[in-house]
Amino acid sequence: MIVAEREVPPRVVAAERVACEAGFKKSCLPEVGRLLRLAAAAKPHGIIAESGTGSGVGTAWLHSGLGAGARLVTVERDEELARRAAGVFADDKRVSVLTGDWRLLEQHAPFDVFFCDGGGKRDDPRRVVELLAPGGLLVLDDFTPSPHWPPRFGGEVDELRMFYLTHPALDATEILTTPAGSVVVGARRL
Repeated sequence: MIVAEREVPPRVVAAERVACEAGFKKSCLPEVGRLLRLAAAAKPHGIIAESGTGSGVGTAWLHSGLGAGARLVTVERDEELARRAAGVFADDKRVSVLTGDWRLLEQHAPFDVFFCDGGGKRDDPRRVVELLAPGGLLVLDDFTPSPHWPPRFGGEVDELRMFYLTHPALDATEILTTPAGSVVVGARRL
């Protein structure tokens, strides 16, 4: 049996090049990226948001699933990274790259998909949930898998993960993306 290579969207390749040039080492993993593409594709007319643009790799994965009637807004606090990432999407008016605090996203809410990879995830999780539209999808990566319930990290109950997994406004689950990484995905209840 011949196994074909999984296609990497051209803008992801471009954003990965930006990351390399900028020395940015915290880009979205391909396993998470494919989940982001799926989430964006599920909301073809939606408002898609990302906190923590970085060099634009996660943004590019979201973009690869972006419907013709959708908009994508992302924010990065590092001015140079935001400028470089904006260059990857300069030819697509559906994409806005903002520079500054993650709360700049609030003026574009509610979101049909929110990849909260930067600000908000830890410092204001209640607000993160409030920014979702009914039926909106929340994606949070960079968790360490835990075989226990409640999930543990560093020998302690992972309170942040518990917040999202048990929030009364979310139907949420944890998905293993790599042997060492997991993602929490939630849908805001209607």
